[in-house]
Amino acid sequence: MKPEAELRRMLARWLQYQYPNVIYRFDLAADLKLTMGQARKHKELHPHRGYPDLFIAEPRGKYCGMYVELKADGNSPYKRNGELKKSEHLTEQEAMLNKLNSRGYAAEFACGFDEAKKIIDEYLWQEIEKI
Repeated sequence: MKPEAELRRMLARWLQYQYPNVIYRFDLAADLKLTMGQARKHKELHPHRGYPDLFIAEPRGKYCGMYVELKADGNSPYKRNGELKKSEHLTEQEAMLNKLNSRGYAAEFACGFDEAKKIIDEYLWQEIEKI
């Protein structure tokens, strides 16, 4: 099993146990082997590249929900100096996270199970802002 697929499986189990009432969804398209016809249909329905791996449909703080782009443990998208590594794929993912942030969602990268748990916990423990 791919490291990111295993990470998703572990997070799904943890979310079910730790937050049984939280609504969430993983995007599995990256792991699917699609026929040419299926790939064409998928692209028609999902024209934006870089869509994050996990969506948590729970408003918290000033946010409408949370998106997390998961990376396998030890596979940070950033260099030691904090810059994004040079990769078209990572650039697309970062651009999508920025677009989601600008639309009122918490959206960020998470590397490995522990970091993903920490980010999700910090998000879900926030109080919902009163408008």
